Amino acid sequence: MKRNPFVTNGYAGAEYFCDRVQETGTIVSLLTNQNNIALISPRRLGKTDLIRHCLQQPEIKDAYLTFEVDVYATSSLNDFVDVFGKAVLETLRPLGRKVWEGFLNMLSSLRSEITFDINGMPTWGLGLAKIANASTTLDEIFDYLQNAGMPCIVAIDEFQQILKYPDGEKVEAALRTRIQRCNNVNFIFSGSHRHLMSAMFVTPSRPFYQSVTIMNLKPIPYDKYLEFCQKKFCEAGKRLDEKTVEVLYARFQSVTMYMQKVLNILFTMTPVGGACTVDMIDEAVEMLLNMASDGYDTILNQMPEKQRNLFLAISAEGRACNISGGLFVRKYRLLSSSSVLSAAKGLLEKDFITQDKGVYYTYDLLFVEWMKMKRII
Repeated sequence: MKRNPFVTNGYAGAEYFCDRVQETGTIVSLLTNQNNIALISPRRLGKTDLIRHCLQQPEIKDAYLTFEVDVYATSSLNDFVDVFGKAVLETLRPLGRKVWEGFLNMLSSLRSEITFDINGMPTWGLGLAKIANASTTLDEIFDYLQNAGMPCIVAIDEFQQILKYPDGEKVEAALRTRIQRCNNVNFIFSGSHRHLMSAMFVTPSRPFYQSVTIMNLKPIPYDKYLEFCQKKFCEAGKRLDEKTVEVLYARFQSVTMYMQKVLNILFTMTPVGGACTVDMIDEAVEMLLNMASDGYDTILNQMPEKQRNLFLAISAEGRACNISGGLFVRKYRLLSSSSVLSAAKGLLEKDFITQDKGVYYTYDLLFVEWMKMKRII
């Protein structure tokens, strides 16, 4: 059975990947010419899938060892080393015993802690307590990459997370030092907090200053997305009205993930030989919101009151400026300017909201749709 072409759970191959031809060519060219890249975009715009798409291009897939490291959930150098080492081992495992043994032999600080499954395959699963000296283990990982026998590419997702570590500045400097010395590896640093990522790479006093080519990822152009969507419906013997895509593109502010989620349902709703029309959108969105309702309700109820009130205010405003100003505070009956700033800090740290050049907005557009459906805002 052919899969739904509107994939919602990661990269599924070039057949289901929309456009990004220019971005792919640029990234592949930069990497194969020994450049490091900082890829910056809001969340859910498709940067992780773009990176995976680039790593699958023959110029890279056939000539490099590639590693994907997601540090979004990390909170310390120990965490970072744990997910980095695990990512390296999981990539090397399918390549044969000689390959992964080369990596394990480098890990003298952890050699006695690595376990093996019933098939004799190595398993990371160390637990943070077993990484006695994160700095030493990090050196060993970099030593392996430097001597891997093939050039390597390491993609570190949500790289700005290291700034939230207790010793974030030291970690930033330590990573930069190791990366400078490791000429067998090129890096993609991707992140969704534009102000944090930009500051890391364009501030002269920071360790990573001028060490990368910065790429700001923009939404997929409307005409390209329309062409992709109509083609996928047509291949399945269905028709997709242009107005449907136009309305979705505007309603979800051209953010790929939300459009994909709705189109995944619309594709299912449309029978072979039938047409997907704009009047089907509300039903599809409502289905999505009903499935997510319990989770959103729990999140909202668990927010501290001051954060919840500000979250609702920003969500209702759409794009909120000068949130600590008297006009905004009075409009949404918030307590005070100081309490707004404190609540905003908490919401930013939890990724419920983001801000760009002083403009605040809610990350999760489906969450906003749910609050509208429930008449909370």
